[in-house]
Amino acid sequence: MAGETTWVDREGADRAGPGSSLRSLLGKRTADPLDKVGLVTAADLLGWYPRTYLEAKLSTTQLHEGEHLVVVAEVLRAAVAPIRSNPRKKLLRATVTDGTTEIDLTFFSHWGPAKDLTPGTLAVFSGKAGTFNGRWQLSHPDYQVIQDSVRHQQILPVYRAVDKLTSWQIGTAMGIVLDAVGDLEDPVPDELLRRHGLCDRATAIRLIHQPRTWGDLETARARLRYDEALVLQTALVQRRLTAAADEGTARPGRPGGLLDAFDAALPFPLTEGQRIVGEELAHDLASPVPMHRLLQGDVGSGKTVVALRAMLQVVDSGGQAALLAPTEVLAAQHDRSIRAIMGPLAEAGLLGGADDATRVVLLTGSMSTDARRRALSEAASGQAGIVIGTHALIQEAVQLADLGLVVVDEQHRFGVEQRDALRAKAARPPHVLVMTATPIPRSVAMTVFGDMETAVLRELPAGRSPITTHVVRQGDGTWMARMWQVVADAVAAGRQAYVVCGRIGDSDSPSGDETEDGFVEVGPSAGAGAGGPDGADGADGIDGADGIDPGGTDEATARPPAVSLLQAYDLLLHATPQLQGVRFALLHGRLSGEEKDAVMRRFAAGEIDVLVATTVIEVGVDVPNATVMVVLDADRFGISQLHQLRGRVGRGQHAGTCFLATPVDPSGDPEGRPVAWQRLQAVAGTTDGFALAEQDLELRGEGDVLGASQSGRRRRIRMLRLANPRDVELIAEARDDAQALLRDDVALTAHPRLAAWLADTLDDESAAYLERG
Repeated sequence: MAGETTWVDREGADRAGPGSSLRSLLGKRTADPLDKVGLVTAADLLGWYPRTYLEAKLSTTQLHEGEHLVVVAEVLRAAVAPIRSNPRKKLLRATVTDGTTEIDLTFFSHWGPAKDLTPGTLAVFSGKAGTFNGRWQLSHPDYQVIQDSVRHQQILPVYRAVDKLTSWQIGTAMGIVLDAVGDLEDPVPDELLRRHGLCDRATAIRLIHQPRTWGDLETARARLRYDEALVLQTALVQRRLTAAADEGTARPGRPGGLLDAFDAALPFPLTEGQRIVGEELAHDLASPVPMHRLLQGDVGSGKTVVALRAMLQVVDSGGQAALLAPTEVLAAQHDRSIRAIMGPLAEAGLLGGADDATRVVLLTGSMSTDARRRALSEAASGQAGIVIGTHALIQEAVQLADLGLVVVDEQHRFGVEQRDALRAKAARPPHVLVMTATPIPRSVAMTVFGDMETAVLRELPAGRSPITTHVVRQGDGTWMARMWQVVADAVAAGRQAYVVCGRIGDSDSPSGDETEDGFVEVGPSAGAGAGGPDGADGADGIDGADGIDPGGTDEATARPPAVSLLQAYDLLLHATPQLQGVRFALLHGRLSGEEKDAVMRRFAAGEIDVLVATTVIEVGVDVPNATVMVVLDADRFGISQLHQLRGRVGRGQHAGTCFLATPVDPSGDPEGRPVAWQRLQAVAGTTDGFALAEQDLELRGEGDVLGASQSGRRRRIRMLRLANPRDVELIAEARDDAQALLRDDVALTAHPRLAAWLADTLDDESAAYLERG
């Protein structure tokens, strides 16, 4: 490993502010690599928190034969000697100590280490601990030299390396910037700091980078956790109060209208939850203040019926409702199911249509010219009270007569610009209902959807059948044969099945599916695991080591490639004896809209026995006769996505069975496998989506649940741990503080520093991220 080079120069670093450029403070050679990851100003660098911390202290009780060790130690002695078996080659033997314990090091490639590791050098060493002749040793460990500028610290920060800059070079640059910036103005009012017993921000920033004790570190973390919570909650409360000031149009409905006729014709009773949530929505719609609600419910809880009743109330008031779905498969499914449940009420002006009916139209990107022209005409004239569509709905050519309600299904798949483009088609701010089939933990809901009133459906409608889930080893031929036999038995009994793969063919994205718009869809939990080692935050959290292997195995490199859709189809068709004579079909995002719709219609009609599909069937697909779900390479999917896929079966009178097939060996490497195996066992252990959402958050962390920037830039939530009850309570406290600050001062004119900090922290990208709800 190359020795350390100090690239930082002090020219121009006399005194500066947070907005000062790093180039002026540190010089071009240091600033340019930092610029590549979005670190341009002093404030940017100060927000690049250490990923972990090391203590220059070790005792023999921490040493265990065969375990991975990371130690800060000083070189006592080092010598190059020939190898006995080959005197022409040389190795380096060194002894290091932390002051209490000596460890022998052996380097078989001696050139770099011999230059770097001279007596008196302090460094971080990383390797597998062993013993030889009664002494502890590390054989050819990784190491990084610690520069003199930080060697006096007992607690050493470890940063994520950036391009050509090591952790220690970043630490040196951080010290220069801290000295140059000096005291920072505190945007949080003193009253709030006193109430919560928090230090000022300048102290927190210095202690997070240069802690003297572990207590210093906790002092800094407490303040920075509060800052993140306050920024998020202030932004969300501010948006809610601003929205409440907008004047919309009340949509109270009318007695004896479409909604009453629909309720009278319903072939099943509403659940208690559907009734209560329906009353809440009806009350909101009757007010001129635009509704802004999140409707979350478990798989099969009846969200679509609740949303449809709200849409009919708006139609009864003379307005229109638009339902935005992320894929053509889901949009077409909504169109079919809404038409089917409304019957004659959806056939205004047609033979057999009810006297007080409306029309339902579907608008997607792959429609024929004639069909699109008819749909556009009915939407623009107001003949269609309910307009269902994909991204095609937001195109400029689409006109709506009187848009009163926007329903967004699976909101996380849309950008804020897309949602706002649809809302802009209304003359006055419309009511908005966001639906998600992925139950959301309370802490996440408060953090991301905090500007919305939340309605929850927990109760499942009568008639839903139980689902049993089994985890199956893909490498175990006996278990796989049994699994395919269960599929064959279901088909023989007149039932149907799904087989789901994470990718289409050998050349495509390993865990995505392509939508009709050409985007690669990676679901909110499609990735297999949390960001980095030990659940590290990824870009700049404070958990995993950086530049030092913590000893785990990269699961992604150890397992075989995922089975593609085309491979699975060929295997089932030609090499699975149990399934000979079974009728198969393929469904994936690269098919045209007509092809996808035709496949789903045939499957719903019972003309296809087994549908081999990608995750385009994850939400919204409702075929009551389907009773078996097989997910291949299930370890590559997240908990929520597996729960959604499982929810495609057991939707009728017959019980459902779900198989989660995986190549992961639970008895394999315990360092590299547990998260994937725990995730599958969690799904198999319960069908409660809300319980699974909490486990998902705990296992994968905030990074995947809340979503990181697709461009690789740093997330705004780095210190908060939403699975930690302490932080959930902190978010609630910050929300109360934000409401008090904004109650009579929405623009924060009395707190200009807080307003400026909010605007600076939540740039356009971050604001769009927050507005997913």
